Amino acid sequence: MIFRGRFCLALTFLTIVLGLAAEARFVQTSRVSQSNHQIFLEKLSAAAIERTRHVVRYDPQYVRIPYPGGDVPADTGVCSDEVIRAYRALGIDLQKEVHEDMAANFSAYPNQRRWMLAHPDSNIDHRRVPNLMVFFSRKGTSLPISTRAEDFEPGELVTWDLGGGVPHIGIVVNRKSGATGKYLVVHNIGSGPKMEDVLFSWKITGHYRYFGPTQS
Repeated sequence: MIFRGRFCLALTFLTIVLGLAAEARFVQTSRVSQSNHQIFLEKLSAAAIERTRHVVRYDPQYVRIPYPGGDVPADTGVCSDEVIRAYRALGIDLQKEVHEDMAANFSAYPNQRRWMLAHPDSNIDHRRVPNLMVFFSRKGTSLPISTRAEDFEPGELVTWDLGGGVPHIGIVVNRKSGATGKYLVVHNIGSGPKMEDVLFSWKITGHYRYFGPTQS
């Protein structure tokens, strides 16, 4: 009887120890993951800022491009191309990722309703802001839409309605406006990639984080 009691006590103690060890491993893994994600966001912010050094003529024309890894001519592009190029600088090909998800889940995307397409098109799908909004919601994290500047962090993606249903996208970066204290945004609204205080200049329609296919 004494032996059985000691055995039960030892078993209980062992269970507690193993549980604490598992919890410690989980906490450590969680902290590492959070640290890696923060590093990623900082790198994406830096990649977006680097894009402002390039001269890009705004050109929304449909262009046939290679797949994967395709891009329109480096001196042309639209707002989405700056996001695509910033991610590509980190080794993430949004052309490939968006196309693969659309091929497997075409009905989840607005192509049929908005552009009357019957199948994915790797030349253009990833360059369309409404498609990116669906993709980032599905494969990344959709964050609350807020009117508070402190709710936005560098490396996060923001989409807007410029008016009349015209979509726009940009990347929040780790530079602040001297006038308002808000984080600046890198975007291309017609005059090439610029870093500007435009976070609340238009109606926000989306707020996302995306860490890539292996980090989401």
